[in-house]
Amino acid sequence: MRLALAQINSTLGNFKANREKIQTYIQRAIDRHCDLIVFPEATLFGYHPFDLLERTDVVEHQMKELAQIEKKIPHGIVAMIGIITKNPSKKGRPYYNSVAVIEKNKKTKYFHKQLLPTGDVFDEARFVESGRIKDNFLRIKNKKILLTICEDIWAWPEKDGTSPYLENPLVKIKDKVDLVVNVSASPYYPNKIKRRKELVALTAKHFRAPMIYVNLVGAQDEIIFDGASFAVDKNGKQILECVKFNEDLNVLDLTTLEGGSRPQKFSEIQEIHQALVLGLRDFCEKTGMKKVHLGLSGGIDSAVVACLAVDALGPGRVTAVAMPGPFSAKASCALAEKLAKNLNVRWLLMPIEESYQFVKSKIDESLKLKDFSFVHENLQARLRGLYLMALTNAENSLLLSTSNKSEFATGYSTLYGDMCGGLVPIGDLTKQQVYALAKFYNQERELIPQEIIDRAPSAELRPNQKDQDSLPEYDLLDKSVIQLVEKCGRATSETDKWLLPVLLKTEFKRWQGAPILKVSRHSFGRGRRYPIAYQLNK
Repeated sequence: MRLALAQINSTLGNFKANREKIQTYIQRAIDRHCDLIVFPEATLFGYHPFDLLERTDVVEHQMKELAQIEKKIPHGIVAMIGIITKNPSKKGRPYYNSVAVIEKNKKTKYFHKQLLPTGDVFDEARFVESGRIKDNFLRIKNKKILLTICEDIWAWPEKDGTSPYLENPLVKIKDKVDLVVNVSASPYYPNKIKRRKELVALTAKHFRAPMIYVNLVGAQDEIIFDGASFAVDKNGKQILECVKFNEDLNVLDLTTLEGGSRPQKFSEIQEIHQALVLGLRDFCEKTGMKKVHLGLSGGIDSAVVACLAVDALGPGRVTAVAMPGPFSAKASCALAEKLAKNLNVRWLLMPIEESYQFVKSKIDESLKLKDFSFVHENLQARLRGLYLMALTNAENSLLLSTSNKSEFATGYSTLYGDMCGGLVPIGDLTKQQVYALAKFYNQERELIPQEIIDRAPSAELRPNQKDQDSLPEYDLLDKSVIQLVEKCGRATSETDKWLLPVLLKTEFKRWQGAPILKVSRHSFGRGRRYPIAYQLNK
């Protein structure tokens, strides 16, 4: 028996395009003499649909495309395709997260996911009813197969003994099987692949059977799926490996336990780079945006975002805008222009000084302001946002915000100013990770001018301003961001105790921010739903 692992990039809601891609991969599997092809979770629908499931007609449209696959599937192959199905019962939630098993001239069988994630970015139990893993057995080519869907294998305890579930439904299954299949839409963050392999190995050893894990690749809004599908033997030893962050078709011979190998040894920062490039590219492609632009300040954050944009879309689709103001250093504009030339991107110079002086005079007169203050600092940031949003309207271009996670955590950003944008590519990176990514870009040549990396970070909104005038040192601040945001830990260090009240006080800003590409276990955005108005007892 030969199995094809079809690691594909689906587009949420584009059922026709997803169906056509599925059919292409089925034919490729037949050409490679496969008996079974396995697609990821929710392949035909796209993942995660969230409240799109409020529209019942959407699921009906998906099923019409599934019928086309059923009608045209060739003889000699079975396809496992992740879909969303309606719950025929009046009890429970309206849908199942399912896998359709399709074979020519046979009635399609449906198998449903049991464990439904509700933490972080997930909220499946809002619309999806639980199935039962114990019902998910089938036979293909006289092989008994147990089919699991994503979270169904995640109840195994961590090394510290903790588990997100009270019980593991897999341990109750005593049936002997020839193969375990898991179809997933598992998002990326560092070390996630390692944990998946631990869970798959535990499952394979429990059933004393080989196991394949087929993961979605691509991005949906904030969430990035890395692919990295693989297979193991009954002892948990890896026997097949797919690429990361790209589509792939790989074949496993279940008799010889031989499969294709595409080893990719990435460092953590290389993985993050690949994830962000994929996330940015897919966000643009799946929203129909052909062009992007950003404010290029001569600082490290905007420099890294510009590099990511070029990697994701190519230089011809990227515009860099310099907007020097009254407190901008001469070097800032020169360095930004040098980087733009290095990247071969379109360069626009749009000074804000004249606009600033005019608006400042009117505001000072109306509000009777005599002294320079935050009003005037934020006015500059908002004028830059105004210019950048004008470019969005003029050219139908997506504005990329250049804020990082440490800035978001402290509220060191201006609403309707530097927070303007449709996407924040580095909003889940600490400042130290931004520096690491800049060094990654410069490992072969000085793409980002070294002075950009070396100079002290500054918003340049008042004379001789430096970030560290208002914030703790970034190496200390980043550790606190990881402790309080990513780990949800207690405030123990001096910097933690400084950051915690600031973090809670500035939640209203993050509610109004653009989507952030998620590359950590717990990021700002959809997965972190803190209230704005509350008072914690001391």
